[in-house]
Amino acid sequence: MARKVNFDINDNSRSIPRLVLMLAWPVFMEQILTTLVQYADQAMVGALGKNATAAISISNSPIFLLNGVVIALGVGITTMVAQAVGSGDNELVKKLIRHAAKIVLYLAIPIAVICAVLCRQIPIWMGAEPDILDDAAAYNLIVAFGRAFILTSMVMNSVFRGYGDTRTPLVVNTIMNMINVIGNFFLINPTRPMTIFGMDIIMPGAGMGVRGAAIATAVGMMAAGIITLVIAFTKDNGYKISLKDSYKIDKGLLRKIFNISLPAMLERALMNISGIAVTMAIASLGTTAVAANSLFLTAESMSYMPAFAFQTAATTLMGQCIGARRLDRAEQFTRTTLIMGTAVMLAMNVFLFTCARFLLGLFTPDMDVIELGTRCLHVTAFVQAPQLIGWVYAGALRGAGDVAYTSWVSIITTIFIRSLGEVLIICVFGFGLVEAQYVIFTEIVLRGFIMFFRYRSGKWKTMSAL
Repeated sequence: MARKVNFDINDNSRSIPRLVLMLAWPVFMEQILTTLVQYADQAMVGALGKNATAAISISNSPIFLLNGVVIALGVGITTMVAQAVGSGDNELVKKLIRHAAKIVLYLAIPIAVICAVLCRQIPIWMGAEPDILDDAAAYNLIVAFGRAFILTSMVMNSVFRGYGDTRTPLVVNTIMNMINVIGNFFLINPTRPMTIFGMDIIMPGAGMGVRGAAIATAVGMMAAGIITLVIAFTKDNGYKISLKDSYKIDKGLLRKIFNISLPAMLERALMNISGIAVTMAIASLGTTAVAANSLFLTAESMSYMPAFAFQTAATTLMGQCIGARRLDRAEQFTRTTLIMGTAVMLAMNVFLFTCARFLLGLFTPDMDVIELGTRCLHVTAFVQAPQLIGWVYAGALRGAGDVAYTSWVSIITTIFIRSLGEVLIICVFGFGLVEAQYVIFTEIVLRGFIMFFRYRSGKWKTMSAL
């Protein structure tokens, strides 16, 4: 007999804040560990110089564009799985998981092939300077071997979060990141003398530089994809799938998955295209600006940890409440998630502002990069709380199935305010990276207000993704 899932929105023995934390804390811890690994990754690569940092980061925007297709699919899957769980239809949950696994197979492999074939062309399109081009191409080609696996992991983790299991993605991403860090340690640096606990030893190393970082990343990606598939087929939680099950595509269900995912796919695609334009504009400012932008965004990502955690909780809770038709409960969960999240983000404001220079100093010894990145962080530190508000309301609306509205809002504000504004600020008015952050601040505040008014309209109460 299958073991019951231990998360239940109708569990009156647990307070609403506790239920929110049950979902949010594993996501928060996952983000912390992921960010710490990114810090270690950036620091290890940054020790090689700003050219190495720029070589790894220059292709991020177009590759994120390709990844976004699958990530957006996860948005629809999370919503539909959450609503199916709320309605008590376990067979539909398992059917959705099987469809997710098959769809991602058809999408992830072609994306990986594209990344490999265009490994050199992508950094050229992004305006990479000649001295970083070879490393950038090598990094893209090696990481492409792990691309299909990490995309599979992303979608399966979206499934797990949909039925309230946020701990499994935490474990999977921890394993992936540890593989990445350990691989970096031995593959990036050459064999060298080290002192550990007072003992002088010779630490072996491959001395592969950027290529070593790529290998470590690709192996970690492979591990994540394999583990999530094994869990989906073996974890006895009421939603376990089997190779003996039917994997015949249900056209009606497939249509529903894509109807709810397509707005998010379009959002991801257009936002990443606009991100490419911004990255190209920043590239025109030189290698120092490219490296500073990459590192300050990595440092700022620390603020996304609680925001993403509470947004994920809002989506799952709203989806399950809609499936169970507990609209009163949905409002309680959203309000509590918002209050808890805002309190945490206000603390993040203070942390980012006061520790900006220290955080950037962890990644690179280049003082020009540190100074520029610090000034950017001082601006963006103040946007964290408004961003949380917009994210939580957007997460709740998506959980209800209102994906199209939230996606179009993100598309319009990102393209016509954030991206167009940044390009104009840099390329037309001749300002730099710091001034571009004020444009981002304006866009985030405006989007938060729009999401608030949409939620307050109550239209989400009549929606369903099933």
